[in-house]
Amino acid sequence: MQSILVTGGCGFIGANFVRWMLGTDSSLRITNLDKLTYAGNLENLKEIENDPRYRFVRGDIADPAAVDQLIAEGRFHAVVNFAAESHVDRSILDSTPFITTNVMGTQVLLDACRRHRVPRYLQVSTDEVYGSLGDEGFFTEETPLAPNSPYSASKASADMLVRAAVHTFGFPAIITRCSNNYGPYQFPEKLIPLFISNALQGQSLPVYGQGTNVRDWIHVLDHCRGIEAALRQGQAGEVYNFGGESELRNIDLTKRLLKALGKPESLIRYVEDRPGHDQRYAIDCTKAKRELGWTPQYRFEDGLAETIAWYQNHADWIARVRSGAYRDYYESQYGGRLGADKTRA
Repeated sequence: MQSILVTGGCGFIGANFVRWMLGTDSSLRITNLDKLTYAGNLENLKEIENDPRYRFVRGDIADPAAVDQLIAEGRFHAVVNFAAESHVDRSILDSTPFITTNVMGTQVLLDACRRHRVPRYLQVSTDEVYGSLGDEGFFTEETPLAPNSPYSASKASADMLVRAAVHTFGFPAIITRCSNNYGPYQFPEKLIPLFISNALQGQSLPVYGQGTNVRDWIHVLDHCRGIEAALRQGQAGEVYNFGGESELRNIDLTKRLLKALGKPESLIRYVEDRPGHDQRYAIDCTKAKRELGWTPQYRFEDGLAETIAWYQNHADWIARVRSGAYRDYYESQYGGRLGADKTRA
């Protein structure tokens, strides 16, 4: 595998994946296609922008002409699709962008990849497509899909389109699903970076309901390692689950963050629960361990401490993201041209 197209590579998980792959495979070339919506931040990849193995292209996966041209010219050995609208709360307010990007965009990519015979396609999905668990049990790859939010419904729809392409056309695709990610460069609307940044500024931490919802947390680099393993060793047509094996109630995580930051629990503010809030997610990673030789490497305690330290040491990054000033970086580097292609090769 010598050249891959990564979509959504300026987002949290995508940017970590791009850095991970370039740092571990000196022969690899990566093209990053990103629309640069609010969560896409070029600063996340600032340290590699001059690497001759890396190319950035601004564009939309839901634009058939642009995607077809890029894939036709790129001769990619694989496409990894991270591009997605991903925040449940935003999907409740307006689901339209989620359908456009997550569903229509995925179909555009599948059509172009089939047309130009891309030999490998990986769809990055989420455990939220499985719905909600009770107090016991785990999601496996055989768990029926039962999405409960507009976001998860759009991701489940995309997964079904990938499955259909495999079944109908013999398309060489793989789906990966993971639990909640945490780590550096995460946009501060998700729980861990939001609560860290709020606590550092003495602001309240809004906890839904009574904070009893349970999530399994995986460090983003463990997730990236899993995606790489699936990309290189996974079988076409298969689904692989990745989790951190670190379940916590939201309120317990919140209190742990406050304690680590030396902040009082009086900053906790209980707010009305989110509509349709899933109670518990938990992942069974047995298949990935058995077939891919993958296991999570980060102990949650260590990964959380490292993540807290990163946000403490990158207060300027948080400030630019919260103010919207991070968007200025694109203007200075690329002149604000939609479809700008910066290649250093």
